[in-house]
Amino acid sequence: MVMETVIVFVVTGLLSLLHRTHVATAMALAVGLTGCSSSQTHTAGSGSATKPPAPCPTAPVSVVVSVDQWGDIVSELGGACANVKTVLASSSVDPHDYEPSPADAASFTGAALVVVNGAGYDAWASKLAASSAPSAHLVSAAAATKTPDGANPHLWYQPAAVNTVADAVTSELSKISPRAADYFGQRRAQFTTAMNPNVNLIAKIKNAAGGKSYGATETLFDYQAQALNLVNKTPDGYQRATANESDPSPADISAFLKALAGKQIDVLIYNTQTEGSIPEQIRSAAQQAGGPVVNVTETVPPGQTSFEAWQYSQLVALGKALGVPV
Repeated sequence: MVMETVIVFVVTGLLSLLHRTHVATAMALAVGLTGCSSSQTHTAGSGSATKPPAPCPTAPVSVVVSVDQWGDIVSELGGACANVKTVLASSSVDPHDYEPSPADAASFTGAALVVVNGAGYDAWASKLAASSAPSAHLVSAAAATKTPDGANPHLWYQPAAVNTVADAVTSELSKISPRAADYFGQRRAQFTTAMNPNVNLIAKIKNAAGGKSYGATETLFDYQAQALNLVNKTPDGYQRATANESDPSPADISAFLKALAGKQIDVLIYNTQTEGSIPEQIRSAAQQAGGPVVNVTETVPPGQTSFEAWQYSQLVALGKALGVPV
């Protein structure tokens, strides 16, 4: 059987349990960084929620966001009424292990709103918010969605969590700048409109392919897979190891390879930000078995115009891999 590999986008990035490829220079060029800083400032979102542009009725709110997955969303929600600074706009740095610089701490000073992921993903950001911006409003994706530390922290892959966080950000922005409340409400509505194609595509894939199985080299896509009603056939031991950033045992790897060879897994979800012999071995096994491989990334890759466009492109690839006409 001919192997089909569906490529969404290849980008290097975050470290997890295995060795990661670091291309900080290339990523810095891609996101327009300067000097040694990994932060990025936005005055308006880059996605479809920014169209048509609208003037801000008051001075923009100063916002600091820990990571760029949420930074893109916050920029779209804030528009011209928010100056959004994303601390880790370069995906060559692992938020789990990031050591903030004095410049990072200074960037929190004066912020009216701080947005973090939480769930142990970016603990350094919450600490900086408490020490450098104690009076700032705080939105934690984990707190908003009641996700505890130790749970899967990749909350931007959970459609319901994206909506919850968007509502929380809009609410806090409106509290900080009441004169711009109507403006922020309009931006929130525009973001909903921008996400509608994703919502519709999720429903289409769920209806046509719900119940099909997947395996994953890491847990980052699991929330999205749950929304699609896909069944996770990744061996339990392998899942626990990747979630804990430890090496899976030989038995775990063998069980995964056996499931792929036996065609017990309909599609393999492969994180292209991971480099190492184990994930490559898993991918090779899927290819040899003739099963489709869908590549996903942890962060918004260079070249994508918005968070929603990034997510949509991956959903299209997954739908095709599962035989859903998209």
